[in-house]
Amino acid sequence: MTNATEGPAFRYTAGLANEIEQKWQRYWVDNGTFNAPNPVGDLATGEVLPEDKLNVQDMFPYPSGAGLHVGHPLGYIATDVYARYNRMLGKNVLHTLGYDSFGLPAEQYAIQTGTHPRTTTEANIANMTRQLDALGLGHDRRRSVATTDPEFYRWTQWIFLQIYNAWFDEEQQKARPIEDLVRDLMTGARTCKDGREFLSLTTEEKHKAIDEFRLVYLSDSMVNWCPGLGTVLANEEVTADGRSERGNYPVFRKRLRQWMMRITAYSDRLLEDLELLDWPEKVKSMQRNWIGRSRGAQVAFASPEGPIEVFTTRPDTLFGASYMVLAPEHELVDALTADAYEGGVDKRWTFGENSPAEAVAAYRQAIAAKSDVERQENKDKTGVFLGTYATNPVSGEQVPVFIADYVLTGYGTGAIMAVPAHDERDHEFASTFGLPILPVLEGGDVTEEAFTGDGAHINSANDDGLDLNGLGKGEAIEKAIAWLQDKGVGEEKIQYKLRDWLFARQRYWGEPFPIVYDENGQAHSLPEEMLPVELPQIEDYNPVSFDPDDADSEPAPPLAKATDWVEVELDLGHGKQKYRRDTNVMPQWAGSSWYQLRYIDPTNSEEFCNIENERYWTGPRGENDPGGVDLYVGGVEHAVLHLLYSRFWHKVLYDLGFVTSREPYRRLYNQGYIQAYAYTDARGVYVPAAEVEEKDGRFFYNGEEVNQEYGKMGKSLKNAVAPDDIARDFGADTLRVYEMAMGPLDTSRPWATKDVVGSHRFLQRLWRLVVDEETGEVLARNTELTEDDAKQLHRTIAGVREDYGHLRDNTVVAKLIEYVNYLTKTYPNEVPRAAVEPLVQMVSPLAPHIAEELWSKLGHPGTITFEPFPTFDEALLVDDTVEIPVQINGKVRARVRVAADASREDMEAAALSDGRIAELIEGKNVVKVIAVPGRMVNLVVK
Repeated sequence: MTNATEGPAFRYTAGLANEIEQKWQRYWVDNGTFNAPNPVGDLATGEVLPEDKLNVQDMFPYPSGAGLHVGHPLGYIATDVYARYNRMLGKNVLHTLGYDSFGLPAEQYAIQTGTHPRTTTEANIANMTRQLDALGLGHDRRRSVATTDPEFYRWTQWIFLQIYNAWFDEEQQKARPIEDLVRDLMTGARTCKDGREFLSLTTEEKHKAIDEFRLVYLSDSMVNWCPGLGTVLANEEVTADGRSERGNYPVFRKRLRQWMMRITAYSDRLLEDLELLDWPEKVKSMQRNWIGRSRGAQVAFASPEGPIEVFTTRPDTLFGASYMVLAPEHELVDALTADAYEGGVDKRWTFGENSPAEAVAAYRQAIAAKSDVERQENKDKTGVFLGTYATNPVSGEQVPVFIADYVLTGYGTGAIMAVPAHDERDHEFASTFGLPILPVLEGGDVTEEAFTGDGAHINSANDDGLDLNGLGKGEAIEKAIAWLQDKGVGEEKIQYKLRDWLFARQRYWGEPFPIVYDENGQAHSLPEEMLPVELPQIEDYNPVSFDPDDADSEPAPPLAKATDWVEVELDLGHGKQKYRRDTNVMPQWAGSSWYQLRYIDPTNSEEFCNIENERYWTGPRGENDPGGVDLYVGGVEHAVLHLLYSRFWHKVLYDLGFVTSREPYRRLYNQGYIQAYAYTDARGVYVPAAEVEEKDGRFFYNGEEVNQEYGKMGKSLKNAVAPDDIARDFGADTLRVYEMAMGPLDTSRPWATKDVVGSHRFLQRLWRLVVDEETGEVLARNTELTEDDAKQLHRTIAGVREDYGHLRDNTVVAKLIEYVNYLTKTYPNEVPRAAVEPLVQMVSPLAPHIAEELWSKLGHPGTITFEPFPTFDEALLVDDTVEIPVQINGKVRARVRVAADASREDMEAAALSDGRIAELIEGKNVVKVIAVPGRMVNLVVK
């Protein structure tokens, strides 16, 4: 019986694959196949859980309205393969996927259409879930969460309050509850940060004194203000040319009162604990560089308005400091700005204005739209002289004080001592403004460019006991720091590039802050029973937007329009009073900073995560084990911010006793990307890649030649391929096998739909080993394996186990193809059951649907999911014989098979008795025989 269009009735076609896949996906859901039991709570089943467990997790995806293309599931399939393999090893496996569903795209869609962001988000989640389910991912669906669920963000708000109501004890190097601080302040065991006694303060002053210690605090900070979007942006949301990544609007640096998180308190622990993590060294290096710990000195330059503090890693070069530069936003700029320029000030120093105040105002306006990156990388140095001088503490020289955009208020102290002879940016500035360039290190001609190497010190001595001349770098630094400390004008200091975390956005679609303000503007945290603070329904999602170029505009978040929600009357322990809610929302990073913990206990309404469940799934397994998720897979683009923020939140929770693990992610793996070719016409417009034809190495669309480019896959490039289409045309198992076979998981690779058929044919050959395409009869028979069969099988098992365990799924596919080809060639009719059943088990993690179906046809009830993975016999991995090349005068002329442990004499005898060799050396004299056991024989003949 055959089908005219699809061949034999029982052939493994796309249609049959789709039927099988839907059948087994329903089975898994109906039977809760992938539901992982917890030790405590409503997920527990009562049985004793295996001590051997695996917590494997993918990075939180955003549910885009565009849906998935075939590049998105690469990591999801890989973690599913790994999870399925480990289930077959007997482990209790937690694997699920949720959605990082707050974010600006849904809000902007709401602004454009009037559709509530929740409506859009839930529709996107439903579509993405459908697409992922069709791939046969073995997720515990009960554990899936979305950051936009009020029950989820209730706990996000709760964690925020734990951080808000905590402070960092420098002595203990850990977070402690704010109540401990208040007790110490009340008893006099600790003083306020400004040195005052706590009990001497007014009630309002006490509030402010406590707030100065909190891990979450309000600060007048420099932020990226985007009037065109009506919101503050994080640094990563601003392009290098100072515009918004979304919308391409100008972004201005502006000082605003914002919520900050004191992540800098954890700088040392964030650095030191990197050594405990099984992460790619590249990612660790990126985190170290972002934190940027450096040792140096804090130095005070005397000025008419008091000391100007600078941090330098090279205090040994102080004698070469010929001017100072402050960030234009530095708090001392206005005070230091003189009333007028005195004497013959170079016009280049005045920014074309008549007074220092006018020059400062004009300069600040001119640079307002520049990003931090643009300011630091700009080769054309600009600045303004403040009309004021400061005193170099080592030389006593008066040095002019400037402001310039290449100095940033967020780095160091926001002020630098400029040593133009030995710093490239200082040299460029000094050259532009005609300032002195004083070499203090031997080597190089500093008239043309800065000398940034090391050399003996010169011109570096004073009459007050400091002489660095002739010293090398290390010794000079130590001596300079000691002198500064002795004179009271400096001290040794460790400095960090890491800045505190700006934790507020002027948007609607985000987590509301669980904070209210009283009539005096004092912030108060809400009690736990008032959580969650849910987003109100509003009609207009627009922030108050402004002229994109209006740098003087002020943010007015969308939530400010919900006056009935903003103005509330609450009893926070002192009777009912009027309060005002915070109208900012948390950044999208909030939910993704802790979601791995909610996966553990998603239905717990009493706590964010039961600590015994956390101990089981992410607790440490030894003295130097930090704990955390066993395997975390995602793109390297999250190497710094997401991972740094998650680590910070997790460490606070650890300090406060809510978790047993010191780190959120024990092992990190960065997968590569599936990329694709895109094509543009003569206008530079993208054309559908699927409709482009190749002719003689050139590419044509509708008869017109187009240009080929290679890179990311996406809807805008018209080269996206939907997984739905591949699953429909070939089956989801084929898609899974193809994506895993394309190359090593940690490298990027090009998508080629025409190559998918190769993976489909592999599964067809696998199917034919078990099922007769004409009759549907099972072909496996209870016959004995030959010696060659056993060796092929056990070598395949050994290799596949090794590769699955190390995420080398591409080589798993290669080994399985080789074994299928061996069985197909050896057994064209009926295959031994003992040869094919282990094969189906080995295929199961990669192609679970076809494996389930074949396992069932082979007579096994239930699911293959928990069947023990095949093991191998070491003895069968060793060859009894080996094939070795036989050379004549260095050229291979034949190959012979000898015993694996054959002696040189036996190898020589085998070579000489080979018919081909005997024919070639007939009539010649063999003058020497070189035999290397197990490797080769070379005959030297004349």
